[in-house]
Amino acid sequence: MTHPPCSPAGRNAARDARRKRARAALLWAGCAAGFLGSALLAGFVGFARSLEQEETTLIVQAEGVVALTGGSDRVLDAAGLLARGQARRLLITGVNQSTHGADIARFLPVSRDLFACCVDLGYRAQDTQGNAMETRDWMRARGLTGPLIVVTSNYHMPRALTELSAALPGVALYPYPVVSEHVSVGDWRNDWRVAKLIGREYLKYLRAVLRTAPGRLFPALAAP
Repeated sequence: MTHPPCSPAGRNAARDARRKRARAALLWAGCAAGFLGSALLAGFVGFARSLEQEETTLIVQAEGVVALTGGSDRVLDAAGLLARGQARRLLITGVNQSTHGADIARFLPVSRDLFACCVDLGYRAQDTQGNAMETRDWMRARGLTGPLIVVTSNYHMPRALTELSAALPGVALYPYPVVSEHVSVGDWRNDWRVAKLIGREYLKYLRAVLRTAPGRLFPALAAP
C-alpha cells in the first residue's frame, strides 16, 4: 500500500528509505576503506621487503653515473665507480648551493685531474623529481645516451628509478643501492623509527608512480 508523501506514514517510509540508503553508503565506504587500507598495508610490506639489505658488487659498464645527494656514502660510492672506470662521467645532483667543488673534491676517491675532467655538480634540484630533471638535462648537454648507473640509498632507490625512468624513457638504468650503517631497513618490523622512515618513503613512492604513470604509459604526454 502506497501512502501519500505528506501523510505521517509517507514521511516515515521516506525517512526509513533515507536511513537504508545512508546505512548502505556507510557500509560501502567502510568496505572501500578496509580494502584500501589492506592494499596499502600489503604494498608497504612488499615495498619494505624488496629493499636491498646488503650492498652488492655492480659489474657493468655505463656512460654515466649519477649520485643523488642525501648522504656522503652515496657520493663516495658513485665516485668509486667512476674511478674504477665503470662510467665516463659522474653527476652529483642536488648539491647544496653553499658547497663548492673544491670541498667535494677533497674527500672523493678520485684524482684531481679526474675530478676536473669528469665530475659535474648539479645545484638546481630540490627533490627527487628535480634530480631526475637535472640528470636528463645533464645527459643531453654531455651527449650521453646511457646506460646510466643510479646511486642512492636503498630505501630511496624505488622512487629515484620511477622519476628517472619517466624523465629518461628508453635509457637503461642500473641501480646501485647504498646500504647505510645507520639505517638497517631489515629492522622495520621491530624498530618504529625504521618503519616510519620506510612508510614515509613508500607513500612518496606511490605519489611518484601515480604522477608519472600517464607519461610512462603514453610517452607522447611526457615532458620534452
